[in-house]
Amino acid sequence: MVLNYIWIAFFLIAFVVALGKLLIAGDTAVFTDIINATFDSAKTGFEISIGLTGVLTLWLGIMKIGEKGGLIQTFARAASPVFSKLFPDLPKNHPVTGSIFMNFSANLLGLDNAATPMGLKAMQQLQDLNSEKEKASNAMIMFLCINASGLTIIPITVMMYRAQMGAANPSDVFLPILLATLSSTLVAVLTVCIRQKINVFQKSLMFLFGGIILFVGGLGLLFNTLEEEQVSLYSTLFANALLFTIICIFLISGIRKKLNVYEAFIEGAKEGFQTAITIIPYLVAILVGIGVFRASGAMDFIVDGVGASIAALGIDTQFVGGLPTILMKPLSGGGARGMMIDAMQTYGADSFVGRLSSIVQGTTDTTFYVVALYYGSVNIRNTRYTVQASLLADLAGAIAAIAVTYIFF
Repeated sequence: MVLNYIWIAFFLIAFVVALGKLLIAGDTAVFTDIINATFDSAKTGFEISIGLTGVLTLWLGIMKIGEKGGLIQTFARAASPVFSKLFPDLPKNHPVTGSIFMNFSANLLGLDNAATPMGLKAMQQLQDLNSEKEKASNAMIMFLCINASGLTIIPITVMMYRAQMGAANPSDVFLPILLATLSSTLVAVLTVCIRQKINVFQKSLMFLFGGIILFVGGLGLLFNTLEEEQVSLYSTLFANALLFTIICIFLISGIRKKLNVYEAFIEGAKEGFQTAITIIPYLVAILVGIGVFRASGAMDFIVDGVGASIAALGIDTQFVGGLPTILMKPLSGGGARGMMIDAMQTYGADSFVGRLSSIVQGTTDTTFYVVALYYGSVNIRNTRYTVQASLLADLAGAIAAIAVTYIFF
């Protein structure tokens, strides 16, 4: 229901803003821009879905080998002590726990191409356990909110863009991103735990949160001792080497079980192809709504209004230049990336706004895209409080990003 209201709001707000621009400013091109945006966004949604087809068929094929080879069950047993607390409704040692573990691990390493297929596989398994097929289960909500919070230890893409834009030290945002994205994820987990009445003070959960904080702090200190070229090199090498190692381990697990690994791969790949087709309408719908909202000028209107309000209160307005990236991030990953690049071009890669936009880009995931993609893959229509909890995590991440930018730069 929430997505329904938000989707309608995109169109109605866009219409009001466009009508105002036509009547007040005489902008005769605004409605043409909006219609063009609907076609462009629909095309983009279709192209994203088709682009995912190859990746989904590959990784769901690999996942099927791991499932039949028993490796996913091994991951499930390893993650059970913690996941049984975060996902209390899931059967003990169920394969979905292994899929969730694989998805989280890929996200932590910034391996989007692997994380998405693993996440979609987890959603399919969660749907199999779901008693109300059109309504999100508690486990689905926890899984989606953690994904939308965007916890990533190695923000390779952001550092790469900063290098391309001429930053003196592209990796200087590494530790601030870790702190901001950790804040976002902790808020997401705590929010869902409160709604689902999960005790966050359980020993295993406290150990997990404490371990993540210590690990992030230690990793940040380590990376600060390295040259920027070494950070980028080691991060990319480690992530890609680990990914290929996982593929080989999955194949070996299938061989040990005396499986026909080729046939197992084909079986999983067929599931991937079908999933890619299923998500097309959901992605087209949400991207068209966002495209209309952007093309109407509503985003600019909001940014200008917030900037004027902040200035009137006498508060430092340095961060206002980063608001387009902050506001775009929950709506569109590509749009937020474009806003980040524009900010670095306009203000400079090493400016306050350039660094803030980079930190925001690496802090959270694209909430509406994630919700539409994952729930769309299993035809969930009632998302319950998923969007609200995810947006609260986005807000926490944005505030943390602004705060760490002021602290570090």
